[in-house]
Amino acid sequence: MFRIALLIEYDGTDFAGSQSQRSQRTVQGTVEAAVKAFTGERRRVAFAGRTDAGVHARGQVVALDTSSAHAPATWRDALNHFLPEDVVVRGAAEVDAGFDPRRGAESRCYRYRIEDGRARSPMTRRGAWQLPHRLDAATMAAAARRLPREARDWSAFCGPVPAGYSTVRALQRCEVRRCGAEVVEVTMEAGGFLPHQVRRTVGALERVGSGRMDVEEFAALVDGPPGSAGPTAPPQGLTLDAVRYPPGTVTWETGTER
Repeated sequence: MFRIALLIEYDGTDFAGSQSQRSQRTVQGTVEAAVKAFTGERRRVAFAGRTDAGVHARGQVVALDTSSAHAPATWRDALNHFLPEDVVVRGAAEVDAGFDPRRGAESRCYRYRIEDGRARSPMTRRGAWQLPHRLDAATMAAAARRLPREARDWSAFCGPVPAGYSTVRALQRCEVRRCGAEVVEVTMEAGGFLPHQVRRTVGALERVGSGRMDVEEFAALVDGPPGSAGPTAPPQGLTLDAVRYPPGTVTWETGTER
């Protein structure tokens, strides 16, 4: 048996999320169907992290076990032959049998794109939260810097979770920058995130940028009751940008197109 890791990118608009769901189109189901078409094997793929319906990924990582002895480049090219246009394998690698894409990750980096201060654009609506008013990105950045960079309870920024589910996470990075006349990006990185944590953070930061909340009020949200921070920003602006592993864990065969 071999263990293969895949670096995948997808437009999440037409998916009901990354994880398999009965009678729903999901990224997992789509990738597993491509594996079956290529190898004839029914194999379950494990994801580095879940993404909700409408959320995109540029650097999602999945892994599967297989008895098919193919080079990583062959895996990449063959799966892309069978995958639909809204999913692509950017890279592949043979990894150790114990490689776990979720537990082995050091961090996950998400990027949220906001287009502000202009009329909405049908051309970019699938990849950004479009707002007609202009945001104060500098004040949003100041608010983001107030979030604690330590292991602590983030239940105020969390969506519903099962009883007993730990809501302690360690935020490593939260940055806001204006990267264009009409574009603001929020980047967040942590070992792991709670359900809706990134989107609730962005929703609260938008209130700061719109002048409906000041920096001190934003900073106080962390100590609020469960689910009190937000509102939850819409999914289409969010992209799982990268999953990071210790050096030497995985070496991607990406080809020359990237």
